[in-house]
Amino acid sequence: MPRMTDRPFISFMTDFGVGSSAPAVCRGVMLDIAPDARLVDVTHAIRHFALRDGAFLLARSVPYFPIGVHVAVVDPGVGTARRPIALQVGRGDYLVGPDNGLLVPAAAALGGIVGARALENRALWLPSVSHTFHGRDIFSPVAAHMATGTRFDTVGPALDPADITTLEMPIATPRDGGLDTSVLLIDAFGNCRLAGETSDLVTAFGEMDRGRSFDLVLPDRGMQPAGRVRVPWVATFGDVAVGSPLLFEDADYAGPALAVNLGSAAEELGLDLDTPVRIEPA
Repeated sequence: MPRMTDRPFISFMTDFGVGSSAPAVCRGVMLDIAPDARLVDVTHAIRHFALRDGAFLLARSVPYFPIGVHVAVVDPGVGTARRPIALQVGRGDYLVGPDNGLLVPAAAALGGIVGARALENRALWLPSVSHTFHGRDIFSPVAAHMATGTRFDTVGPALDPADITTLEMPIATPRDGGLDTSVLLIDAFGNCRLAGETSDLVTAFGEMDRGRSFDLVLPDRGMQPAGRVRVPWVATFGDVAVGSPLLFEDADYAGPALAVNLGSAAEELGLDLDTPVRIEPA
C-alpha cells in the first residue's frame, strides 16, 4: 500500500461559503495540531446543504492529491444522531466527515472503503464541543491528529462499511434511440453537467463525431415552455458562435455537459438541478 508523504497532507472542503470565517478557523485548528501540514482547500463554495454537489466534487478532486487525509463538511444534520466518521480507503488515504453519504463517492475513487470508524475518541476532539460546528470541534482536530500519525484504530470503534450511508446519484438511460438524463451540477459559469458518462452517449448514439448535431428535448420550465434546442457535439466552447449552445465532454468529470459560449446554459436554457433532459439525434 502506498504511504503518506513524510510531510502531512490535508485537503479541506465545505459548504461554509467564501465569505465565512469558518474555513479559516478550521484551518487554524488543523495547523495548530499539525503545523507542518500541507493544507489544500478544495472549495468552500459548495451550495449550502448540497450533499450531492459536495460528494461529486470531492470524488473528482481527491485522485489528483497526494495520499493524505481529506476533510469534507457538508453537514445539514450536524448535532443530530448522524455519526462523525473516518474512512480508510484502498489507496492509503483517510476521509473524515459526517456519515451522510458525502464521503462515499470519494472513497470509491480512491480504491474503495477498507475500514470505517466512528469518531468517538474525545481526546482527539477540541476540549469544548458545540452542537453546530463539528467541522471545527471534531472533524478538523481528528483529521490533523491522523495526518500526524495517530493510528486509525484509535479514533473510535469500527463500523461495518456496509452500514455507511450512501447517496443515490442520478444516472443516464439510453431509451428509444435517445438518452434520458438530467442536470447533475451547475458550475459558476452556468455550465450544466449532465448525469451519466460520455460512454452513455456512445451506447445511445454510436461514435460521437465532432460537429454531430443533437436535439435537447426539454420539459416545461416555468417561464420557458417545453421544446427542442439544437446543439452540436464539439470539443470546446469556441467551436460555436458566441451565444450559441453546445454539448461537450467536461474535462473535469469525463461526462456530457451543456454550455453556452460566453454565456450561461442554466440561465439561457432555463435549466436547474435535476431538470430532466432528453438527448436525441437531430
